[in-house]
Amino acid sequence: MLIGIALGAEESEETMTTTARMLEGYRVLDFSQYVAGPVCTRILAEMGAEVIKIEMAPHGDRVRTAGLKSRKPEHAGSSHSTYYLQHDHSKLSLALDMKKHEAKELVKALISKVDVIVENFAPGVMKRMGFSYEQVKKINPKIIMASVSMAGQTGPLSHKPGYDYIGQAYAGITDGIGDPDRPPAVATMAIGDVSTGVATAMAIGFALIHRERTGEGQHLDASLLDTYFHMHELNVPIVALRGNAYKPTRNGALHPTGAPVGVYHYRGDQYVFVNVVPHQWPQLLRAMEMPELATDPRFKTERDRNTNKVALKGIIEAWLAKFPTRDDAIAALDKERVPCAPVLTLNEAIAHPHHNARKTVRWIDDPIIGRVAIPGMPVKFSAWPDKTDLRSARLGEDNEKVLGGILGLSGEQIAHLYADNVLVRDKTLEESA
Repeated sequence: MLIGIALGAEESEETMTTTARMLEGYRVLDFSQYVAGPVCTRILAEMGAEVIKIEMAPHGDRVRTAGLKSRKPEHAGSSHSTYYLQHDHSKLSLALDMKKHEAKELVKALISKVDVIVENFAPGVMKRMGFSYEQVKKINPKIIMASVSMAGQTGPLSHKPGYDYIGQAYAGITDGIGDPDRPPAVATMAIGDVSTGVATAMAIGFALIHRERTGEGQHLDASLLDTYFHMHELNVPIVALRGNAYKPTRNGALHPTGAPVGVYHYRGDQYVFVNVVPHQWPQLLRAMEMPELATDPRFKTERDRNTNKVALKGIIEAWLAKFPTRDDAIAALDKERVPCAPVLTLNEAIAHPHHNARKTVRWIDDPIIGRVAIPGMPVKFSAWPDKTDLRSARLGEDNEKVLGGILGLSGEQIAHLYADNVLVRDKTLEESA
């Protein structure tokens, strides 16, 4: 058997070596909230790891109060929400009052039985709780601990609290979004949070491989700022060489260095994204049936087209507007294999047949919320299918399973923990108990 696989109480070594796939057999203790950390641990859970989410009394992860909730009277007061469902499905919920000594002792007992810890508190919080990497590796020397923060665990900014947009601003990303004659714009989704979660899950996978080979655990330091800065695809070395002689600027609907690349208006509130790299310029001219543009001095070279991108935009938009529908315009471009796409609203994207066929949009039936869509995994595995029979725990729903099944506590001991308010759980669970 591979070194470092933690077996569950009811699992045998023989079973694990013959049936375990992907991350089955690994156990994760999840201290994270909101998005970046939960995305990481949700990916690990989807790959088969047993993820125990530590939720703080009295309300658990703060996203439980966000998104939509069930409107059924029998679910009134439930902690279940669409926000929590999306980012925390497939995990076990253990809800504790971490201000109590008994809760910390339970966590210490769990640390000895897990492979990975993930947390996304501000730097220093885990140490004050008694669970820094230096503290937990004394309990479990082979532990892999991933700490996710805005700016990292070291450096002059490490003390600052922050969220996705703060890291984005520090990384020089926000300044590049929007129109050139207006202030920078705000992205409308958590690009940095989600990407940091994905990157951290990747790093944990690498660290597990390292541990299998060496027996050594380690501390992973992930930050939103680092993730965002890693997204610069072109400009960093140019600025490094040219200094303030080169300053990337906002370019609105058009790409700053390529043409024709950008958002082009079709009609009304509909747009088409065209992404023509230099060698595909003849394909666009064939699609538009405008061979004369090949010799137009404004557009003869890549540099010419970039210099005159606004004039080229007008020509392309006038051509697009001639089609009866946007789909007809897309079809004309597709015929010549011109890279293009309709700029879909989220509503249109959720309904798109391609996204549904691939489970990019994944429809699940939640017993509380009902039939609902959430994003699928960004990578498809031939040996591990995207699951649609997903479970999302109510607050503290798995207290008994974790404490009884993993730590071996008796029903009487668990009852005492409830009586002493060490454990908490969803109101609707209390009513049905």
